[in-house]
Amino acid sequence: MLDTLKRVNRAASACLLHAGAAGLVVMTAVIGWQVFGRFVLNDSPSWAEQAALVLMIWYVFFAAAAGVREGFHIRIVAVQSALPPSVRRVVRLVAHVVVGLSGVALLVWGGELVARTWSHVIPTLGLPRGVAYLPLPLSGVLMALFATELILEDSAGEESADMEMESGQWS
Repeated sequence: MLDTLKRVNRAASACLLHAGAAGLVVMTAVIGWQVFGRFVLNDSPSWAEQAALVLMIWYVFFAAAAGVREGFHIRIVAVQSALPPSVRRVVRLVAHVVVGLSGVALLVWGGELVARTWSHVIPTLGLPRGVAYLPLPLSGVLMALFATELILEDSAGEESADMEMESGQWS
């Protein structure tokens, strides 16, 4: 079961990273077009700013979800590294549980935000406002899934991405 979860999560994480990178490239192109329109054509496209904001929300949350699995999220390990290995493992498990619960919170309350704003329209894009917030519940469920994998790995005594980074070895 853990091997299947790892395979699925690895594929999902790779897709998230690719989608995040594509979103960053598209957002950069949109902002570039907006700057070109403003300063060269004297006619800035009205949709560019909102499109860039929506893209940024999407790629940031996708990268954040992938960061949970890949272990490149921001954290401070100085205290954790100073602890004995047995306590370090417990701290790491508690951290994974907190991240997983945060993912569940994003799923629940992000889903509620999407539902409440779906009927509102982003005027310059003509899209429901809920589209902008859709990455919250999507990334939340993925964060919870990735945290579950890390909890199972640590419980089985396997080395996760977090453990590899802790020891100074990047995978």
